[in-house]
Amino acid sequence: MSVPSQNVKPSPDQVLVDIATYASEYKINSPEAYETARHCLIDTLGCGLLALRYPECTKLLGPIVPGTVVPNGARVPGTSFVLDPVTAAFNIGCTIRWLDYNDTWLAAEWGHPSDNLGGILAAADYISRINIADGKPPLVMRDVFTAMIKAHEIQGVLALENSFNRNGLDHVILVKIASTAVVTALLGGTQAEIISALSNAWIDGHPLRTYRHSPNTGTRKSWAAGDATSRAVRLSLMALRGEMGYPSAMSAPEWGFYDVLNKGNPLILKRGFDSYVMENILFKISFPAEFHGQTAVEAAIRLHSVAAERYLEIDKIILTTHKSALRIIDKTGPLHNPADRDHCLQYMVAIGLLHGNLTADHYEDAASLDPRIDELRQKMVTVEEAAFSVDYLDENKRSIANAVQLFFKDGTASERVEIAYPIGHRRRRDEGIPLLERKFEANLKSRFPTKQSQAILELCRNQIALENTPVQQFMELFVI
Repeated sequence: MSVPSQNVKPSPDQVLVDIATYASEYKINSPEAYETARHCLIDTLGCGLLALRYPECTKLLGPIVPGTVVPNGARVPGTSFVLDPVTAAFNIGCTIRWLDYNDTWLAAEWGHPSDNLGGILAAADYISRINIADGKPPLVMRDVFTAMIKAHEIQGVLALENSFNRNGLDHVILVKIASTAVVTALLGGTQAEIISALSNAWIDGHPLRTYRHSPNTGTRKSWAAGDATSRAVRLSLMALRGEMGYPSAMSAPEWGFYDVLNKGNPLILKRGFDSYVMENILFKISFPAEFHGQTAVEAAIRLHSVAAERYLEIDKIILTTHKSALRIIDKTGPLHNPADRDHCLQYMVAIGLLHGNLTADHYEDAASLDPRIDELRQKMVTVEEAAFSVDYLDENKRSIANAVQLFFKDGTASERVEIAYPIGHRRRRDEGIPLLERKFEANLKSRFPTKQSQAILELCRNQIALENTPVQQFMELFVI
């Protein structure tokens, strides 16, 4: 005879409480985190503006129903769209992730914490306009920075020891979780409402990594984060209307997240939530390449002159790398689309060797027709170096090391160019930030006339002035 279960509501799972408490109550006291958040903001928005050059991205933008009018709606930078906050979050998230050209976090799980900016900006712009209509003060950009720091921290700390990709889940699950927590708080939600929203986020269906891996790599990887952060805004708004939560969403036997999707294992939180992730975030500054291959491309570019001079003499190319790169971007055989190419280590390196640079246009079909690319790819051998894999996970190093060496038919070889830390690493901030600012300026000029670009640049270079700018005024600077 079966024993009926006791239908007693449990207390909320501790991980839900910890995230909600941090999102709603924790005070960020790190000037470095706020300055880095400003750099993250401008880099992320700049990448979104650059993505507007690509029709495959822009075809996904705008209201779901053409002609929809939304009073007090949120703006989408670089466009004239005024949308409801859920749709705006998708639009912003889609543009900023399309080219895979801004920040990255690498740990047991990988991801891009700036993906949360789609939901954060849409929600902050929307609630600011609602507040003004109700005679209340709007949010200011410091509120956005605080939400960014907390979203980075939630996503990044959860990623330190928890590998969702090992269970076949895509890393945007953490975008949904982090965005849900900070957006609910940003919209004025209580700790209980944040817990309710988070529980719904965890028990949601979660994307599989199918679209990131051979043989199915495709453009969904460029809009998946927009989908996740927009879903977070939707769940946040529902919680604020009183929609119930599920306190043991994680731990419920048989039906909870742990048993269904995490092989029965609870989440591991290696450290408390503070501002560690934002302070240590990785920027993609020099080229739009999947981050595990950034240093390989930099090494290839250093070998460009040798490769160009002795191209016909190349016999073999050794790519020495780390375990995560081999798992994600080590790819042979045909490459079917730009998304396939920008997640192929060999393709990135071939472009660096041939051209001495790498831009988003190099992933497009026209550039891929150069027969020399596949000729070089066929000569490449990938090898793991154990020390690279160890240092990748070392909390005090977080290196993303790669090495490239050319071997020629006459038995000679080029130097072995090894680079441990990409230019966007915290250890190279002094070198990287001026380049990041130049990248932002170039991206602005790809979309806006000179006067508008200069007004945005002037404000974004001033930490104090930017932090005190009302959110809706900041967003209006990006309307075209």
